[in-house]
Amino acid sequence: MSVTTARIMRPDDANIVGNVHGGTILKMIEEAGCIIGTRHCNTQSGDRCAAQLARVERTDFLYPMFIGEVAHVSAEITYASKHSVEVQVHVMSENILTGATKMTNRAALWYVPFSLKNVDNVTEVPPIKYASPGQEEEGKKRYEAQKMERLETKERNGELLMPVSAPDRTTKEPYTVGFSQSSLIHLVGPSDCTLHGFVHGGVTMKLMDEVAGIVAARHCKTNIVTASVDAINFHRKIMKGCVVTVSGRATFASNKSMEIEVFVDADPLIEAEKGKYRAVTAFFTYISLDKQGKPLPIPPMKLEGDGEQRRFEDGKMRYLQNKAKRLADKERQQ
Repeated sequence: MSVTTARIMRPDDANIVGNVHGGTILKMIEEAGCIIGTRHCNTQSGDRCAAQLARVERTDFLYPMFIGEVAHVSAEITYASKHSVEVQVHVMSENILTGATKMTNRAALWYVPFSLKNVDNVTEVPPIKYASPGQEEEGKKRYEAQKMERLETKERNGELLMPVSAPDRTTKEPYTVGFSQSSLIHLVGPSDCTLHGFVHGGVTMKLMDEVAGIVAARHCKTNIVTASVDAINFHRKIMKGCVVTVSGRATFASNKSMEIEVFVDADPLIEAEKGKYRAVTAFFTYISLDKQGKPLPIPPMKLEGDGEQRRFEDGKMRYLQNKAKRLADKERQQ
């Protein structure tokens, strides 16, 4: 089973120099995943359900997309466990003047189906047919790996609240974490939500990319674009009527890229007794570009305190691991 969506990129999808926002692309990716995930999970009799985004694996932005190009988003279910589905998504950009096309993004997403009658009830996923036993085995390995990573991340960040305050930049030195850290507050409305009244994963990811982009722009003071997103973990659902606070802070910078840690905290207004909670966490990576779209060096970070130094070292480890993985993938393809 597969699905393809397409739409033209408009000025409000892009930054001031015409590069389409990473958040816009992430939202399109999630919409395609949600369509195919929900469609598949309703192919058997029983409660009707809607697929809810649980996790996005590392997403690479291979090439930029520009205003006037058409984005073609293709989604395919590649693995199904008893209560979740893996969706592989590819994004192609098309220049409708020349006909030229190129792949700009690829991503893997995990969805869980929730009953429309009882939003706390996870329904069973219909099985899929695999091309070979090996394909199913590889899918199972990916399922077990992401399940373990989600549990580890939830234990580390799921309930621990570490709000990033809006600093007074007149007292903060440029290139420090405190100077560039940023927050955005958003009231969740009906247009943000699924049939369940939960926020669409794509809406959340778009807000996260906006905040991360502000952090990167404040640090670099140049045009910046999303290079990649490490796994996005959706720890808890966000309901309609919640006020969400999306906070971002710089954690690591190499000569060519910088990493931004982003938190999403939800505060229920109607059921205030439930209290504020950590809903989503992720790491975004950005690069700096000049006016011709060529990479610029990232200004070094000025670290203050043991906490910032520890997060910098953790970020450096992730950077080196991802770099090694990219090189290994490149060698396999040759």
